Amino acid sequence: MSGSVRALAAALLVAAGLSGISGCAASTEAPEASDASPEARTGTVLSVTRVSPVDAELSWHGKAPGAAGRIVEFATEPGGPWTILTYAPLDQTTYRHPDLIPKTHFYYRVRPYYGPASRPVDVALPRGAFTKAEQRQEHTWAPPRTIRRAGVRTSPVRRPSATPTDLRATVMHANGIRFTWTDHAEGERGYLLEDRPRGGDSFHPVAVLDPDINSFGLITLPNEKRASYRVRPFTYGERSNIARMTTGERPAGRG
Repeated sequence: MSGSVRALAAALLVAAGLSGISGCAASTEAPEASDASPEARTGTVLSVTRVSPVDAELSWHGKAPGAAGRIVEFATEPGGPWTILTYAPLDQTTYRHPDLIPKTHFYYRVRPYYGPASRPVDVALPRGAFTKAEQRQEHTWAPPRTIRRAGVRTSPVRRPSATPTDLRATVMHANGIRFTWTDHAEGERGYLLEDRPRGGDSFHPVAVLDPDINSFGLITLPNEKRASYRVRPFTYGERSNIARMTTGERPAGRG
């Protein structure tokens, strides 16, 4: 099973006019039944305000004990499919969704995600640009894959014993890193590769992978050449209520 990679993310973000994921893959889900009231869930309450005819401002409140962060999702039909806009840290409570399609219904929801992160590894790539020779490489080491390992014990994804171990970062060239690790999680919805660029204050997802993946090659952005990396299996918590907004006419001079 292949994972969602940065190239797919870029195409999705450009097509939808999204922002805020910083290179993370946007994933979609199949349509589902309507949400129950927020009181029947975790207490997270979401609202959306149309701050211009084609710009939305989301805000939410509520607690998610033990969560690693929250995902913010949107759809243009009440039952989905849903697309992830961003992975937000727990202390973030707002999100702006700009430059939307005019005269269209937009639906939003927020969900916490859970799962233990591995110990980070520090990577310093050689200085230099992405050469023509590197661009011509087939990069057969890069696609997400599962390396089968015998005798590995697994645990439900939200337990500490599901923490990935043996994370290794192998420099493949001046802009490429291959990550491998031992997967101890069961029941995960996928894996996140997260990074903290040198000088940064927090980790952010840079790739979203399918369940059971434990090998992945990252083609780095300029600010990722010197960074700390870690991996995290994840699963979702309960959804917030669904907040709805309808866009207006596109203002003159925009688009």
